[in-house]
Amino acid sequence: MSDVLEQLAQVLEERKQAEPDSSYVAKLYAKGLDSILKKIGEEATETVMAAKDGVPEKIIYETADLWFHTMVLLAQQGLGPNDVLQELERRFGLSGLEEKASRGK
Repeated sequence: MSDVLEQLAQVLEERKQAEPDSSYVAKLYAKGLDSILKKIGEEATETVMAAKDGVPEKIIYETADLWFHTMVLLAQQGLGPNDVLQELERRFGLSGLEEKASRGK
């Protein structure tokens, strides 16, 4: 499963060098962080709306869009899916309350 994330991360990294008019992702990178964040916000809202509708196919579709745009953000920030997976692995076995307390929040 994580192979897909790694492949996507590689493509997103390659798009950093592409001309803005050559791909959607290259255009997002060229527009900058605010545009990427706006897309994530839109996709998060659409994911919530899909969940409210309760149609599994819509939920999956919108979640894929959200994950995709979050991956664009990670790549733009010099991060990748393995960074997130490592953090999830670190949290595995911790209760949510323990994890939150460890952050001091």
